[in-house]
Amino acid sequence: MQTQSRFFDELAKLMMTAAGAAQGAAREAEALMRSRLERLMGDLDLVSREEFDAMKALAQAARAETERLGLRVEALEAALQATQLEATRLTDG
Repeated sequence: MQTQSRFFDELAKLMMTAAGAAQGAAREAEALMRSRLERLMGDLDLVSREEFDAMKALAQAARAETERLGLRVEALEAALQATQLEATRLTDG
C-alpha cells in the first residue's frame, strides 16, 4: 500500500512539474507572438485611434465648410444672374 501511495505521489509531482512547464511554455509563446505582432503592426505604419478620430473630425469640418461655401456660391450666382437680368431689362426697355 505504501508503494502505491509513493507511486501516486511521484506521479502527482511529475504532473505538477509538467503542468508548470506547459504554462511557462504557453507564456513564452504568447510573449513571442505578441512581440512579433507588435513589430508587424509597427512595420505597417498604422495610425492610432486618436489620430484617426482627429483626421475624421477635420474631414467632417472640411465637408461642412465645403457645403456652406457651395450654398454661398449658389446664392451669389443667383444674385448675379438677377442683377444681369435687371441690367438687360433696363437697357432693352
